[in-house]
Amino acid sequence: MSLRVDKLANGITVATDTMPDVKTASLGFWVAAGARYEDEDEHGISHLLEHMAFKGTKRRSALRISEEIENVGGELNAMTGIEVTAYYARLLGKDLPLAFDILSDILTESSFEQSELAREQNVIVQEIGGAADDPDDVAFDLFQETAFPAQAIGRPILGTPETVRSFTPEKLRAYMAKRYRGPRMVVAAAGAVDHDALLASAGKSLAKIPGGEVAAPDAARYKGGVEIRPRKLEQTHLVLGLEGVSYHSPERYAMQAFVNLAGGGSSSRLFQEVREKRGLCYSIQAFHSSYQDSGLFGVTAGADGADSEELMRVVIEQLHAAAGNASQAEVDRAKAQMKVSLLSALESASARADQLGSRLLAFGRAIPFDEIERKVDAITVESVRAAGQRLVSGGRPTFVGVGDGKGLEKAGEATGALQRSAA
Repeated sequence: MSLRVDKLANGITVATDTMPDVKTASLGFWVAAGARYEDEDEHGISHLLEHMAFKGTKRRSALRISEEIENVGGELNAMTGIEVTAYYARLLGKDLPLAFDILSDILTESSFEQSELAREQNVIVQEIGGAADDPDDVAFDLFQETAFPAQAIGRPILGTPETVRSFTPEKLRAYMAKRYRGPRMVVAAAGAVDHDALLASAGKSLAKIPGGEVAAPDAARYKGGVEIRPRKLEQTHLVLGLEGVSYHSPERYAMQAFVNLAGGGSSSRLFQEVREKRGLCYSIQAFHSSYQDSGLFGVTAGADGADSEELMRVVIEQLHAAAGNASQAEVDRAKAQMKVSLLSALESASARADQLGSRLLAFGRAIPFDEIERKVDAITVESVRAAGQRLVSGGRPTFVGVGDGKGLEKAGEATGALQRSAA
């Protein structure tokens, strides 16, 4: 493995992870311009901008962008998250210069034509409608909003039909000028890549991107609460959460181990107790999302409305129990799961490029696998229990229920046991 990192004069980081035996390459541009960086009147603009990037530049039409990359068997895509927007390509290594030319073109020369904007606004409004029809999407958006109310970090990434339709080409350009700045951008590639060639191309094509720091988003303020959304569904969708930890927290790895043993697989406590022993649901799992200054732990499950209260009581009991008596065998299993996940990523050019780009943006440096492995190895039963105890005693829980109202109110009331335990 050959990892190299350089920085352009305007602050853009250029990094490569060369894999000698791989013939393909993955290239991505990572930008600290996710949903939590938006002002209230910009709600949804990060996601719209991601869509509009592929709708034409001064040199290429939207069709030509698609044809050029697919003519060589490659693919382009993008994603908008809470803290990051990413644009990426996957193709043969010999065609990496083409992918770089296209991605740099869409980030520096997008035309934002009004006719294309109007069409894409309509597409996203349809996407918003589709999310509103999906109970899982509704539950997770409501969960984020309830955990972080009246904050950009808690708003749905897609925006609303009203905000999306309000954006103009001038608004898109202004947002891009404000947020797409060198010190908060990373160009990362992995696989069959030539670092010096990529660095030279970046120095020429990305020099026009301004330097200067990007204003930090407002600090996250976790609050929590209970929200019920009655809907006529065959199954209720439940999400129970608590404030987690930042990705800068020294507890991050121990927290992930706790998440794994609590609800990370079919051997986890929640799966065994809630599904296998009691038959209260078909699927249940725990998750943890880390942000630069906060985090969000959650347990999600689908159940019959009549079983919702019992399910929540059992979940809370199991979280408390895991925090108090997590065993050495459980911790060892969780650590093994984490290592396999890390090692699997090393075998994929796409995953390695993603890790390289996201870690450079988050931590300002590439983090070698050996360093992460040492931190995973350093996880102990005591550190996992401490992370779990901090979690379950950390304050007001967040509970969201979407579906038949029968049982959901009582399920929400049951989550008060977590808050009482923190008092």
